[in-house]
Amino acid sequence: MEFSEKLIALRKGRELTQEQLAEQLNVSRQSVSKWESGQVIPEVGKIVELSKAFDVTLDYLLKPSEIDELSVKTDMLEQQQKQMLDRGLKRTKICKNIMYSVVIYLIFFAVFFVEHYLFFRLELEIWGKPMIFAEFLVATAIVIFVWAKSFTRKQQS
Repeated sequence: MEFSEKLIALRKGRELTQEQLAEQLNVSRQSVSKWESGQVIPEVGKIVELSKAFDVTLDYLLKPSEIDELSVKTDMLEQQQKQMLDRGLKRTKICKNIMYSVVIYLIFFAVFFVEHYLFFRLELEIWGKPMIFAEFLVATAIVIFVWAKSFTRKQQS
């Protein structure tokens, strides 16, 4: 694996654009593009900065090796696996929140129908629509609380 190929693999492994890498190194995007295309090799100072930015040795950047190629591919696969796991956890959390929300609203409707049946049965329609609206607001507040707590817990961990 040549320097240019390693640079591309490292940059993409960190999910950086050429523009972002150029900003980190205080060079133009065109410079990064030339390095990656193999047209130009960066000056020694920039190679040192690249090794620090990607947390690799100078030997790794400059010497061709199959082991290094496998190492980079392994790192990229691990990063992709982590991203997939994170997406899966996020989907699971969203599904749980949706289920909790459905259950909360089902409980609200059950309470509403029981009250409605009892009040009409006993002809005591004292509360009427304001009570139904208040119960719906309480159910909605609970749903919002569940979602908010779920997402703040994610940010803390």
